[in-house]
This record gives sequence, C-alpha cells and structure tokens, in this order.
Amino acid sequence: MMGAVGLRTHIWNNNLKSVLLLAGFPFLLMLLAFAAALVFTAMEGGSGYSGGKFDGGLGVDFGAAIDNWPVMALSSFIIAGIWFVIAWFGHQAMIDMSTGAHSVTRQDEPELYNLLENLCISRGLTMPKLKIIETDALNAYASGLTDKQYAVTVTRGLMKTLNKAELEAVLAHEMSHIRNKDVRLLVISVIFVGIFSFVAQIVFRSLFWGGMGGRSSGRRGNGALLMIIAIAIVAIAYFLALAIRFALSRKREYMADAGAVELTRNPDAMISALEKISGRSEMPKAPDGVREMMIENEKAGFAGMFATHPPIEKRIEALVEFAGGQRLQSRTSVPSV
Repeated sequence: MMGAVGLRTHIWNNNLKSVLLLAGFPFLLMLLAFAAALVFTAMEGGSGYSGGKFDGGLGVDFGAAIDNWPVMALSSFIIAGIWFVIAWFGHQAMIDMSTGAHSVTRQDEPELYNLLENLCISRGLTMPKLKIIETDALNAYASGLTDKQYAVTVTRGLMKTLNKAELEAVLAHEMSHIRNKDVRLLVISVIFVGIFSFVAQIVFRSLFWGGMGGRSSGRRGNGALLMIIAIAIVAIAYFLALAIRFALSRKREYMADAGAVELTRNPDAMISALEKISGRSEMPKAPDGVREMMIENEKAGFAGMFATHPPIEKRIEALVEFAGGQRLQSRTSVPSV
C-alpha cells in the first residue's frame, strides 16, 4: 500500500528539514547583514578613499565593513526576531486575510464539519479549525504550526462540485499533510522567505536611495565596487532562501494522496476529486506561499522548473497503480455487450 511505504521516513525528513531551516536561517541572515555593512561602508565613501586620494585597497574597505558587521547583524536579528514572533502567532490571520477565509462551526456547515470530525476521531487526531473561502475555484489547504493552530480550509466551489465521498477524500488529504508534518515545514519556509524578502528590500532601498543614487557615489574610491558586491550577496542570499521553497519535495502530495486513501479506504473518491479539481483550482489572489500549501497549484513557472506540485495526471496514475483505484471515466463507462 502506497500510504505506508516510506511514511515514517517522509515524516522524519520533514522534521530534519525543519531543523535545517532553523539552523540555516542565521547563516543567510548574517550574509544579508554583511551586505548591509558593505552598503554602509560604501555610503561613507569607503575607507580606501581619503583627502582626495586612495589610501587603501578593497581589503581595507572589507575590514571596515567587518567592523560594522556586528551592529548590522544585531539590527538584522532584531528585525527578523520581531517578524518571526509576529508570523508565528499571526500567520493564520495573515493567511486568512490574504485568501478571505473565514471560520465555520458545526452549526454553519454540519455536513462538512462532521466529515472532518469523523476523520479525526477515526485516527485519534486533534480536530483542526475549519475554514471556508467564498470562491468558485476548487481548492483546499491545511495550515498551522501546532495542534492548537492547525486549520483546514476549503473553497465554496469545492463544496458545491464534489460529492460527499470526494469531499471527505480532500479533507483526508489535508489531514495527512498535518499528520506528515508537511504543513509545519511549509509554513516555516514561507515565514523565512518572507523575512529574507523584507530584509533584502531594506538593503536594496539603502543601495539605490542612499548609495548608488547618492550625489557623489561615483567619486568615492571603492564605493561603487562595494555596492556591486553587496548586490551580489543580497541576490545570493535571496536566491538561497527561495531555493529552500523549491527544494521542498513534491513527494509530499503523493504521500498526502496516499494518506487520504488510508484514512478513507476509498481510492476512487480521491481520484475523482483530483479529476474534478484539475484545471479549476487557480486562485490568483492568493500569495505564492499559500498556493504552495494548496491541494493543487497550477502555477508551474518556466517549463515547470518551479512547480510546487506534481501534475495531477501523475498523481492519478500513482493512485491507480499503487492504490488500486479507477478513473471516473472507467467507473461510469457502460460495458460493451
């Protein structure tokens, strides 16, 4: 059964990646802090320029930047720390604000609520909050970092289009993301990329407003070269932060599909749900980080290089091959006499 193969390894890998993200975060932040120190040194004209002539080389300027580094690093960590605390406790509110999701109770949506509650009871899982987005798009996602924060969100279009079994399969898919620790890993990656985007923007604004746009930057010794090096460092740090997102294995969707089958014992429902969702899932107003958490993200980037999800067709093929499911067309076709 595909749901059991490699599941513990998948969860262990997600936990390891979460730790590596936390460990790698200070390193990338220090890179940005050094870029800021270079900018500060360049804006002062560079230590290699004094009295209208050069009195030192690039090494002297780097030495000055290193002297400024501790102050820049402290400022960066303070900014990042404030951001991380706000994001840790307020990420769900930010996600809800960006997607328009709102919480519902058993009284509001009894069938949907009961489906999710029964899935949780069957596996002894903590019941997450249930939310709905009022859109015709067909999509769903899980979010949160802890048991008290977990939430499962579905669109109104999904509820209107899918039958009860298919809707249960989608809910089981999202609960599998929670069980497999996919949600925590994705949320941490989104928070980190957000921090780097914010700090990188501050550095770039310092570069172009205070440095390269300065009235005398063209006459300041090694200043221009320091600016170029700072830009390169910021670009590298930002690229590495984005690479974290794209490096997160797309295998998580296969595992969540398999987890849904394990929870519902109904591979056909998961297959038909994916068939109905295909081509109708796009939510352009949702941020990239949120779309990455959804059951389907049609945005693939250049030649599919930056796709966050495997193609739905391949996911269906895996369910047919490994879970014994059948496509909707095969189940509804009339056998020839």
